[in-house]
Amino acid sequence: MIPVVRQLAASDVAEADRLFRLAFGTFLGLPDPQTFTGDADIVGTRWRANPALALGAYRESVLVGSSFATCWGRFGFVGPVSVHPDLWDQGVAKLLMAETVKVLEQAGVDQAALITFAHSAKHIALYQKFGFWPQYLTPVMSKPVAATGGLDGWLRVSQFDVPGRAARLAGCARLTDAILAGLDLRPEIEAIVSQRLGETILLEEGGEVVAFATCHIGKGSEAGTDLLFVKFAAVRPGADAPRLFGRLLDACESLAVRSGCKEIVAGINTARHEAYRQMIDRGFRAFMEGIAMLRPNQPGYNRSDCFVIDDLR
Repeated sequence: MIPVVRQLAASDVAEADRLFRLAFGTFLGLPDPQTFTGDADIVGTRWRANPALALGAYRESVLVGSSFATCWGRFGFVGPVSVHPDLWDQGVAKLLMAETVKVLEQAGVDQAALITFAHSAKHIALYQKFGFWPQYLTPVMSKPVAATGGLDGWLRVSQFDVPGRAARLAGCARLTDAILAGLDLRPEIEAIVSQRLGETILLEEGGEVVAFATCHIGKGSEAGTDLLFVKFAAVRPGADAPRLFGRLLDACESLAVRSGCKEIVAGINTARHEAYRQMIDRGFRAFMEGIAMLRPNQPGYNRSDCFVIDDLR
């Protein structure tokens, strides 16, 4: 029977999480697939952020796969997409992707992206069928937290009242719009606040936001125990971007220290070469490699002049 793809029901989120771990853990050959991502929560956090962007594949009312999309303004990304291993190579992923692309189009995104396994020709071929084309590698990197690392002089979104927070979030949107027209991280920042997933940190100069980082922290977030995960970070474009990027990395480390984290995790596309080199120089090392695929096949913010951290897994 051909599965039916529809919005993922709230009652099926736990099962979608189980299938996600089973599918990815099996593909990676883990002895116990359910240990994939540990106590991090990928599926639940993304469903709660926007249930309308979460799809399930159902066969006779039984969930057999799921797909999630995220919209950051007019930029969107897909992931994770997972199918029960018993149904691999039976067209379920194609059904999910076809409907996910429709959801992104209906949301009005100008460009969509995803990260997949760089070594998997099958995954790359699947996403190419839907107009996603491979570009540069995206290493997912980590570094131990230095006990004395970081600096002061940064702000937390959570420290502001509602009007103050709205003003800072508008500043973040102006910053990202200068990097890529329509890119807006306010939904991500608000999800971190509402779900208590971590913190968004800010650097301000002259009364304007010049850098920010959205950080998931600890168990139940997309990070996991003892980890600070920089899901997205960006600095104001221009000649001063390298200096600001260094300050922002220091601020992320300072937040990690204050949060009791042992390790920082962050992904960065290698097309952003200067930012990538700066992270290497600071001790970040890759522990896995993904490849960025974009629809349409344009650079977006994967450019050498962009000092941006992201992880679109």
